[in-house]
Amino acid sequence: MTLRRFASVFLVFLALSACGTEDDPKAQPPAAQEVTLDSVGHYCGMNLVEHSGPKGQIFVYGRETPVWFTAIKQVFAYTLLPEEPKGISAIYVHDMGKVHDWNQPETGTWIDARSAFYVIESEFIGGMGAEDALPFGDKAKALEFADKYRGRVVSFNDMPEHYILNHDAAAQGLKSAPSSPHGEPSH
Repeated sequence: MTLRRFASVFLVFLALSACGTEDDPKAQPPAAQEVTLDSVGHYCGMNLVEHSGPKGQIFVYGRETPVWFTAIKQVFAYTLLPEEPKGISAIYVHDMGKVHDWNQPETGTWIDARSAFYVIESEFIGGMGAEDALPFGDKAKALEFADKYRGRVVSFNDMPEHYILNHDAAAQGLKSAPSSPHGEPSH
């Protein structure tokens, strides 16, 4: 009986250690998941498929499913707000340089948010109806978008906190902005 109990405890320990923890930064991060009808935005409580533009997802240690976001600024807000969990194992955003449909980015276009380049302060209106950051995996594509639609390019670590948490940005009167690189009107 003791051997059986020891084996059970060992198997549970082994299974838990394979999942990775905050204490094990070398653990393999979970793979990005695709948006489904069950993907609901953390802050808005709305289904992601109802919103256009890039989305985000954050994996928190000890949780198998991601926390979903309908806007890129929300991804950053989650990492900044003190009341949100800080044990983050992975952050993914859509690479807008690879998508063909800017309203609903296709499967397989997720990239590590920490390695992306973001166009901020541009004319782009995101899925929540406000100016949003646009992630790109290729810096040249980000610079090209910023040149064409105004804005500037920053890295994940250089994202200005005031840009993310500025509640007055929507009231600044941003004009009709593109929701795609072709200048199609936003929804």
